[in-house]
Amino acid sequence: MNRAEGIAAVREQIAAACRDAGRDPATVTLIAISKTFGAEAIEPVIAAGQRIFGENRVQEAKAKWPPLIARQGTRDGGLELHLVGPLQSNKAKEAVALFDAIHVVDRPSLAEALAKEIAKQGRRPVLFVEINTGAEPQKAGVLPQDADGFLAACQDRYGLTIAGLMCIPPADEAPAPHFALTAKIAGRNGLKLLSMGMSADFQTAIAFGATHVRVGTAIFGARSSGH
Repeated sequence: MNRAEGIAAVREQIAAACRDAGRDPATVTLIAISKTFGAEAIEPVIAAGQRIFGENRVQEAKAKWPPLIARQGTRDGGLELHLVGPLQSNKAKEAVALFDAIHVVDRPSLAEALAKEIAKQGRRPVLFVEINTGAEPQKAGVLPQDADGFLAACQDRYGLTIAGLMCIPPADEAPAPHFALTAKIAGRNGLKLLSMGMSADFQTAIAFGATHVRVGTAIFGARSSGH
């Protein structure tokens, strides 16, 4: 299957999952996760009509995307870039300049750095707070019991507008309870966006209200070892 076929298949699966959940497919945004893939892999996906892409690292995206964006013409109404991997506070300046959405706000120092850069640059990327639903020590994210307090601090202390929540369920657990927990936290905090679900579980995420699904392997194929 080539990548254009891959993206078409994923779109069909999203539409089917939305039908099963009684949802309008237009309420689900597909983010094609292009981390580790070069322009030659990404351009056929753009040609197939995909406009929203996700990257894990600021440096990789900074090297790869400005030329791609330039080749596609103006940025407005064109390509949209989402950061879905961990963000160091000292990279906040570059992240605000490059990304249209940041899914990984997870600690006070990062919230403060982003607030400063948003004020300075006048760019306002869509912000998601990452929830570590499985309380996994190796993973970033706010613990579920700390989420309400952190969300309040983002707004009241740092002046950030948080649009939604993101989660990555533990690999060895059923994802549904983690999606349900994330949706519950979002609901009680009045947040409309849910970044949930990847190649293996996005249909389940849609059933639990995901508004953004992050799909890489099902579109681009397996990544080379070492990534």
